[in-house]
Amino acid sequence: MFAFYDCNSALEMKRYMQRFIHHIDGLPDLRALRFTKYNQYESMILPMVRYLESHGVNFHFNTQVMDVRFEIHGEKKIAKRVELLADGRTTFLDLGENDYLFITNGSNVENSSIGGQDKTCEYITEIRPGGSFDLWRKIAAQDSAFGHPEKFYGNPEECNWMGVTVNTLDDKILPYIKNICQRDPLSGKVVTGGIVTARDSGWLLSWTINRQPQFHSQPKDQCLVWLYGLFTDRPGDYVKKSMRDCTGREICMEWLYHIGVPEDQIGELASNSARTIPVMMPFASAYFMPRAAGDRPDVIPEGAVNFAFIGNFAEVERDTVFTTEYSMRTAMVAVYTLMNVDRGVPEVWGSIYDVRDLLKATISMRDGKPITEMKLGLIEKIAIGKVLDLVKGTDVEKLLKEYRVI
Repeated sequence: MFAFYDCNSALEMKRYMQRFIHHIDGLPDLRALRFTKYNQYESMILPMVRYLESHGVNFHFNTQVMDVRFEIHGEKKIAKRVELLADGRTTFLDLGENDYLFITNGSNVENSSIGGQDKTCEYITEIRPGGSFDLWRKIAAQDSAFGHPEKFYGNPEECNWMGVTVNTLDDKILPYIKNICQRDPLSGKVVTGGIVTARDSGWLLSWTINRQPQFHSQPKDQCLVWLYGLFTDRPGDYVKKSMRDCTGREICMEWLYHIGVPEDQIGELASNSARTIPVMMPFASAYFMPRAAGDRPDVIPEGAVNFAFIGNFAEVERDTVFTTEYSMRTAMVAVYTLMNVDRGVPEVWGSIYDVRDLLKATISMRDGKPITEMKLGLIEKIAIGKVLDLVKGTDVEKLLKEYRVI
């Protein structure tokens, strides 16, 4: 459900468990998640761009950062020159110690390719000049403190998956969605709440629907479904092909099969009641590749004077990648540190050190049943009875009762 392969990082999985243990009671419906009203581009990116432009920020689009050159003297590291490529022309931007450079090293959407209703995606695994991983590779070659990007892009077979958008065109598919979610997809409220996973799917197909419409210009009677498959090299259960070899229409057919559409209607609905656009992402879960200390650079590497690394391939303690919070945290650390802002970065909630959260998580994992209802042997029952006698009338007993442990 969280895009982990068996071969991915146990360390990152541990971080997830520790980071979100206070939300374990919300795992069945992921009610702890927060969704923007519209898609994240219209709800977050565009307002941010407009705000920054109103404050004099210049954006340079269709421009590739080909390289960053550093001057390293002992422990002192200074970003000196940025090589840019725009409209086929190479230019250079020289930096001084009082300039600031923030580098997003790596990207999980590197090499993404878009298919169509009747078009398959390309599966591009070679790192190309001008991409985020290529930039990081050139930077990392200059100093060991800048990380080891090959750990993350070196094996796309262990981190690729496909994201797919299904746009319903009429009301014929909607009843099957409602049957599973028990919610009207066009109600204007959150539909699935979180991710619905077809556990017996050969592709490990998952799908989710946020409140509709997802775009300002989206017709009110249409629904946008986002689905993805983790095992893109395995055959489907209805479409007997690997996901990466399927067109959008064929992927839609596989999804319709898993949500219960009768087989004699699947082809018709996939062709005429939906438009499906697949995207292949060779490095989608590269964040989760096994790593060691130093494989991701610190946000501010030791000795850095005028630069920082930001994003999910920079290292901060305790927080978990693949989240908006992680990217924001790296940026806050970078800005507050380089610019000497007298403000603390908000701490990750210390749920693993809070006995209340641990008690709540314990009972949640027991589906809300108190320990006094556990099937225990005589010795265990006697032991628990003695413990309860010891805490009787104390704040500990109040705490255990408050969180339904007893």
